[in-house]
Amino acid sequence: MLSTTVLIIGGGITGVGILRDLSMRGINCILVEQQDLSNGASSHYHGLLHSGGRYAVKDPEAAIECIKENMILKKIAKYCIEDTGGYFVRTKLDNEDFENKWVEACNKTNIPIKKIEIKEFLKKEPNVNGDIISVYEIPDAAVDGFRLVWQNVASATKYGGKVLTYTKVTNINVVNGKIVGADVINTVTGEKGKISCDIIINATGSWANKITQLVDININIQPDKGTLVVFNHRICNGVVNRLRPSSDGDIFVPHGTVTILGTTSKKVDDPEDTKPTTEEVKYLLSIATAIYTNIYDYRILRAFAGTRPLYIANNTEAGRNASRGFVIINHQDHGVDGFYSIVGGKLTTYRLMAEKMSDVICERLGNNNKCTTANENLIEDIDNYLIMEGKKVFPSYSNELAAARLGFDGYLEVLNTIKNNPDKKITVCECENVTIAETEYVIKHGNIYSLNDIRRKTRIGMGTCQGSYCTLRTIGVLAKNRIIFKDNYKDLIKGFIKSRWRGIRPVLWGTAIKEIELTRKIYEETLNINGEIPYEEL
Repeated sequence: MLSTTVLIIGGGITGVGILRDLSMRGINCILVEQQDLSNGASSHYHGLLHSGGRYAVKDPEAAIECIKENMILKKIAKYCIEDTGGYFVRTKLDNEDFENKWVEACNKTNIPIKKIEIKEFLKKEPNVNGDIISVYEIPDAAVDGFRLVWQNVASATKYGGKVLTYTKVTNINVVNGKIVGADVINTVTGEKGKISCDIIINATGSWANKITQLVDININIQPDKGTLVVFNHRICNGVVNRLRPSSDGDIFVPHGTVTILGTTSKKVDDPEDTKPTTEEVKYLLSIATAIYTNIYDYRILRAFAGTRPLYIANNTEAGRNASRGFVIINHQDHGVDGFYSIVGGKLTTYRLMAEKMSDVICERLGNNNKCTTANENLIEDIDNYLIMEGKKVFPSYSNELAAARLGFDGYLEVLNTIKNNPDKKITVCECENVTIAETEYVIKHGNIYSLNDIRRKTRIGMGTCQGSYCTLRTIGVLAKNRIIFKDNYKDLIKGFIKSRWRGIRPVLWGTAIKEIELTRKIYEETLNINGEIPYEEL
């Protein structure tokens, strides 16, 4: 049986942020996640590092939190963030009165904005409609949610934090009204176990109520589904927001080599109700024409969806009217001592959420160590001389990307691998510039059970081909290294292609049809992956 002081349930950004904070303060912690890390809202969102501008009028407290954390994360998580800058754009369909309110609210919440000339803006963003009314610069940025989660874990483990993925909590153990531990099961092997602890923190986002129900406690978490559309190139250079009250389809985020359009807001009962639909995609596109008239000419890669964990206090506001602030709930008020839930919030404010949650735990434990997460980088900086060495051996464009994904230790190991075996620099995924060496490193050091686990750490299959080529190449890496998972290679291929198909199906027109037919030809006809073609016909 494992033993720890604090058990954290939930492997999204909030959970790993708490793990990092508590570990840095010297408190023993174990985090458990029923799937892989960053499998929920932390990766199923638009990739925006908020400046707070979207909340300045309606939710000024959340806006203040966002701008403060925005500045902190740009310093400590620079390998996860592309500081693109952003704009708020008022179209001829939008209300001038709201613009005035917004400017006043940004000034009150200390969000730096600057009105710029439309001609100047259109030089930077030439694809935007030319008949816009006004534009403001604002310090938005793009952030990689996958990378942010894993780099928080890397930091936490340096201080003794432990992570168990594919570990589901099946029961919370309470004796005389106090937390004593939890029963868990490995969702891959089926092996059961126990973890003893003094404190449990429920950081499961939209799943929070499912955890509290294990001890007959209900909290009012409303999963709110948001659907997003991914284009295959950068429509915009900076984040482009529509200057109006927060609504559907009013934000474009440049993210790596793609652009993400979001999002919708729909109340759902199940936090895993994240299947995007063609109707939602068409709806978003119809709204987006206010900023990009030629939006229908752009090539769509896929659609995806996630659920926001909205905390609805006293059954009041819901959907876009619900606060994006966060709440810490002490379940001692519900008769269970040592049990806490943290709900609501934004990815941008995760570090602050972790700090406040950790403050509560430290006060309870008599730990006087202060939070230092705002002062220490998530991962060690990579010296410029090492980057210059990498340019000599990595393929074009992959050097800096590998450095950002892997951090110092990983980058150094992969660099040395390629130096000793130049064939390892061959790319498995051209779209995201992932080499054989990096793929092998992730498999070696990660808790890997599927190609999707590799995808979350390397981004294979997330580019233009959507897995058509890199799926088979990654299987080749596994086979060459004689790495065998629970599923056989054929099922691994089918599972990965199916997961990509989930996002392609809602946008199945134009180029997407040609692409999926190519993928089908490769895997169904050439490789006979489904075994439906008689051998003699191959």
